[in-house]
Amino acid sequence: VQLVESGGGLVQPGGSLRLSCAASGFTYTSYYMSWVRQAPGKGLEWVSDISSGGGTRYADSVKGRCTISRDNAKKTTYLQLNSLKPEDTALYYCVQSSFHAWGQGTQVTVSS
Repeated sequence: VQLVESGGGLVQPGGSLRLSCAASGFTYTSYYMSWVRQAPGKGLEWVSDISSGGGTRYADSVKGRCTISRDNAKKTTYLQLNSLKPEDTALYYCVQSSFHAWGQGTQVTVSS
């Protein structure tokens, strides 16, 4: 099982980013996918997940500013982040919990 994130970067407050997670090594269409983040000096925070059927859930901290989606043909999960705030600065991980699989993370930095 391999998960590879991309799309992070430096963005000004109020800006947007789209994170991507390319999956391989398992039957992608059958499983939940999640995003988890870790801010500097803090613990892990669950951000969002999407079921195999497309059902979505969001942490209160990102609800209304964040959209998770999946492209089963591309085996890719996306996290669209809008109206970014400095407190969104973190390393964002793609996670498949059934396989205990984590990507390497992609850094999001929100700063002026």
